[in-house]
Amino acid sequence: MAARLLPVLFAVLLAGLAVLAGAGSAGAHAALTGSDPQQDSVVEQAPKEVSLTFSEQIAVDEDAIRVLDPAGNRVDTEETPRSLGSGGAQYAVKLRAGLPDGTFTVAYQVVSADSHPVAGAFTFSIGAPSETSAAVPDQASGGGAVGALYGIARYLSYAGFTLLVGGAAFVLACWPRGAGVRPMQRLVAFSWVGLTAATLAMLLLRGAYAGSGKLGDIFDLEVLGGVLETKTGAALVSRLLLLAAAALFVAVLFGAYARREDPKERRDLTFGLAIGGTVVAAGLAATWAMSEHASTGLQAGIAMPVDVLHLLAVAAWLGGLTALLVALYRGPAVERAAVRRFSRVAFGSVVVLALTGLYQSWRQVGSWSALTGTSYGQLLLVKIGLVALLVAVAGLSRRWTGRLGEASGDAGAPEPEGEGASSTDSAEPVAGSAPESGDGARTEAVVAAAEVPERAEAQGRPASVRGADAEAGAPEAESAATARVPAQADPAREAQLRRQREAASAATRKKRRDGDPERSGLRRSVLLEAGIAVVVLAVTTVLTTTEPGRTEEEAAAAGTSSSAAQRQGPVSLTVPFDTGGKDGKGTVLLDVDPGRSGDNALHVYVQDPGKEPLDVPEVKVALTLEAQELGPLTAPLERISEGHWSATGVQIPLAGRWTVAVTVRTSDIDQVTVSKNARIG
Repeated sequence: MAARLLPVLFAVLLAGLAVLAGAGSAGAHAALTGSDPQQDSVVEQAPKEVSLTFSEQIAVDEDAIRVLDPAGNRVDTEETPRSLGSGGAQYAVKLRAGLPDGTFTVAYQVVSADSHPVAGAFTFSIGAPSETSAAVPDQASGGGAVGALYGIARYLSYAGFTLLVGGAAFVLACWPRGAGVRPMQRLVAFSWVGLTAATLAMLLLRGAYAGSGKLGDIFDLEVLGGVLETKTGAALVSRLLLLAAAALFVAVLFGAYARREDPKERRDLTFGLAIGGTVVAAGLAATWAMSEHASTGLQAGIAMPVDVLHLLAVAAWLGGLTALLVALYRGPAVERAAVRRFSRVAFGSVVVLALTGLYQSWRQVGSWSALTGTSYGQLLLVKIGLVALLVAVAGLSRRWTGRLGEASGDAGAPEPEGEGASSTDSAEPVAGSAPESGDGARTEAVVAAAEVPERAEAQGRPASVRGADAEAGAPEAESAATARVPAQADPAREAQLRRQREAASAATRKKRRDGDPERSGLRRSVLLEAGIAVVVLAVTTVLTTTEPGRTEEEAAAAGTSSSAAQRQGPVSLTVPFDTGGKDGKGTVLLDVDPGRSGDNALHVYVQDPGKEPLDVPEVKVALTLEAQELGPLTAPLERISEGHWSATGVQIPLAGRWTVAVTVRTSDIDQVTVSKNARIG
């Protein structure tokens, strides 16, 4: 079963990484909420400076804001933007004197307070709009190969933290005997290595991720020096220092603690490791809380400790779940008491996750419309659904745990206490394994006894007889083996016998472990939990690189988006009308080309119910931007042909949601005005 299901878990992990890599540069958390001059506006005189306002604090350098003339040349003074106050969310650059009329491009590339790069561009015009050849490169920061590598490193850092903290907590709080189990040691040690490597990778990639987006800048010491001066760089360096302390904790846990046999000394060491491990784990979690979402926005002083609790609960639940999975598949017998203890830890973690997650959701979303109408809110709904599914599967695991508690020892005898064992963990295991023998004649007797069934099978005897021979033949086999072993055994033969003993012991343990139906059911349910947890972790990582719903709605209310993208292509409207008179019904087809702020052409087609041109005495069009109290702006329409009216040079000063009012007169007394909203610009 393990051979069939473990590849599925690995495939789910790869799928999670693919989702993460595909997220690309979606993470822009500081949205552009305003500018002076405004986006797509037409001003009569050249401004002395250009200012930008963001939804949260940003970090800037000398190239953070650039202003380009219609020919693509920089017309700002190329100095570092100066702060205009507003908590570090508003910056301005000075412009050179004597700027000509035409369309100018403002390009910006900054880093938001929650560590994510933000880039975009917009235009404004002096005097009148004009053609522009200013080329703004595609957003490099946060995207491309560097963005994909940084996203993978971010995912691996979350996974490493979860497994490191959760695995160590599982051993210390639920299964102390696991400190002497090699698979558990490997899980925690490899998690530490993975988290350390991912942190180093993020530190090297950070400069290119937030700046040029070029792989060549990864090993640029000047770029790295700039990263170390940022809040994110300081958080990554602090994480590396804390990982050094975590290495000491892991060494003690799997060294002195695993070998300690005196109950009092073990209790004292357990207390010390619990205190020290909690401090180190909280410190590691704080490196995320102090540099990402929680560190900015509403109630940052409350949000950061809440975020630390959230991360610790995730690690205790999902990391402990993975440790239990490893123990069930790769380790020796796991005591029922250990499974029950983890069940209680997982329940407490889920309660903490629910409370902290509810607060974080309110803080990042803020409204039902943002929950259902923004990318962040929709991803959050997906995460909530996955967590609900995970809790349901966890309930199934609790049922299997209860059935284990009702069992009466059919799983096998408990293992003897040995290295890493404690008297408190000598309860009946989930699945037994045969005690391992030491070197010498007794062990060779066990090997010889194991060979009895094979010889019986070769002779064609029934299975029951073969089993009886195996039980009855053990003493004889021991005597025969003792007689066969010379006083001075051959080293090669000793090595061969040792390998045979290990293989026989492993086969016996695996047979008993896989033959326990309760344990098999628990293994399957825990594996399913782990698979869902991998996807949850991937969605969580993508959420950290997605603009919060609250910020996205604030940007939309300000008439812009975080990328300040302009709409391209004509705007087409279909407006039915009915003047109430003879031949008073029809439809108006209206096209605004190119459908953006500045100079536009307007075409109006009037059709009867049969979609044939309808010649009417008069048609009028007026546009109103209610959000800016602008308008109504009338368009001077001219009749081109039957049912076709047009106007050129229609100036739309600002992008936004305009109300287009169309007045149609079909006779001297029959007239109606109909309107429709449209996004222009």
